[in-house]
Amino acid sequence: MKPGRIGRILVAGVAAIALQSAAVSPVLAQAGSGGDIVGYAQIHNPTIGRQGMVVAQNTIAAKVGAEILRQGGNAVDAAVAVGFAEAVTLPRAGNLGGGGYMVVHMAKTNQTITIEYYGEAPKATTPDLLLGDNGRSDPSKIASFKGVSTPGTVAGLWAAHSRFGKLPWKKVVEPAVKLARDGVILTDDEAQATAARQKAMARDPGATKAFFKADGSAYKAGELFKQPDLAWSLAQIRDGGQDAFYKGAVGKKIIDGMKANGGVMTMEDLAAYKANVSDPIWSSYRGLKIAYMPPTASGVTLAEVMNVLEHFDMQKLGWNSVASMHVISEAMKIGWADRAFVGGPPQWKTPAVGLASKAYAAERAKLISMDTSLTTETFKVGDPYKHESPDTTHFSVADAEGNAVSNTYTISSSYGAHVVAPGTGVLLNNSMGNFAWGVRGEASEANRPAPGKRVGSTITPLIVFKDDKPWLVTGTPGGGYIIATMAQLLVNVIDHKLNVAEAAMRPRINQSGIDGPLELEEGIPQDLVPLLEAKGHKVAKSMTMGSTQSIMIENGLFYGAADTRRPDALAIGVK
Repeated sequence: MKPGRIGRILVAGVAAIALQSAAVSPVLAQAGSGGDIVGYAQIHNPTIGRQGMVVAQNTIAAKVGAEILRQGGNAVDAAVAVGFAEAVTLPRAGNLGGGGYMVVHMAKTNQTITIEYYGEAPKATTPDLLLGDNGRSDPSKIASFKGVSTPGTVAGLWAAHSRFGKLPWKKVVEPAVKLARDGVILTDDEAQATAARQKAMARDPGATKAFFKADGSAYKAGELFKQPDLAWSLAQIRDGGQDAFYKGAVGKKIIDGMKANGGVMTMEDLAAYKANVSDPIWSSYRGLKIAYMPPTASGVTLAEVMNVLEHFDMQKLGWNSVASMHVISEAMKIGWADRAFVGGPPQWKTPAVGLASKAYAAERAKLISMDTSLTTETFKVGDPYKHESPDTTHFSVADAEGNAVSNTYTISSSYGAHVVAPGTGVLLNNSMGNFAWGVRGEASEANRPAPGKRVGSTITPLIVFKDDKPWLVTGTPGGGYIIATMAQLLVNVIDHKLNVAEAAMRPRINQSGIDGPLELEEGIPQDLVPLLEAKGHKVAKSMTMGSTQSIMIENGLFYGAADTRRPDALAIGVK
């Protein structure tokens, strides 16, 4: 073979590899750079899948969802299966005894809906239910049966499946039953996480029995962990649907536990619970439509933050430059301040349309100066009404038919209230602590506790659309860090053109409150701190923020990014 032909074959081969790589890394490095025959522009690359994908914080649950897709299920079937599986495999956040939010898109009907299934205050809730002698919320009461809101997870998963599921209900719940009954081998992370809660759970015999050995010691990594009581509860739900939880045997055992331990939730509260199905809060960023979760989630806050950021050339400012971090911090201050308007129905109506409007954001963006940081003295309260017309986990699912599910659910704190109703294996939430207990003043009115009121949350799953089809399916846990985490993921992907994995792995910042510190993850150069301080920011170091689980869909391929900030996460394609 002639040398010239060898050269042409080699060049053609490199070009072919480069084209494949381009789907993963939007911008290739210049030829000859990086010490490799192929130039890869970004350090992290997503998992590539075909025929669908599941990305979840727990490896076992992600595999359950992928298998449901392989068996002919759609994205909703897989999401329901993952939700129940994580109640077994990720008990600090996955749950039956908590609540959450789901955004669903069904391609055949071009329908996008949201399902709110977060906690609801029991009818017997009083203004002093969780107050201590000092008139403030009492942590010991929040972490008890008193702190439990009426759980919504089973109702939410049922609402999704009953509307859009393709496989039988029993088939999508059965994997979780088997996992609880036969047991799972604990990873280092799960073993350590549970062992760290040993003292807190020791206060409740039900929790001790469910999560620790007979002698009270913790299970170790590599050991088989079985949950027979949880397997019973899941089997009841498998065979009896949501009624088994809200009106049947599981609910009765939960209420027996409430009565025996000072809780106020009743069978009437359970029986009356309904998941709320509604339209998304629609907005856009740089021309891309985004379906946000409506209140009581924080989609309106994230929409407002993104609408404010749209007034600045984030690409030109550069990724995590001082100017870029300053603008994100200032936009977050505005978003946090306007959360005073966000509360739970039926007692409070959030001005969601106003908060998420472009016109309101244009007004709020004028507050930002590139030279100085906002403080309570310089901040101005907005009026969105005139524009009207903790541990958590997220998973994302997309299928070959074009359907997509973005779901975030929680039991509020890690391991919730640290209580388990005897005989159920169900860890119960402490979401009642999310209300503004004992707080006076107009700003807290939206989130004051009241009988039958829905609890508010920072959770905000979303779907970004390109050409009217799901393009990015994403969300994150992280409590107060959720909104900033999601804003930066969107800016990284849309403004900075990073692939979805690189966008997830880059270091993050967070701004909580107007006068709170600007927190920086490890990896942001300390040389930038004096420059941020010169603008008036109070800079502090932070541990990791959030754990985005994302899918990007392009050219018939699924690009999954499992955030490594939480161990055991997995992105897995059907093929």
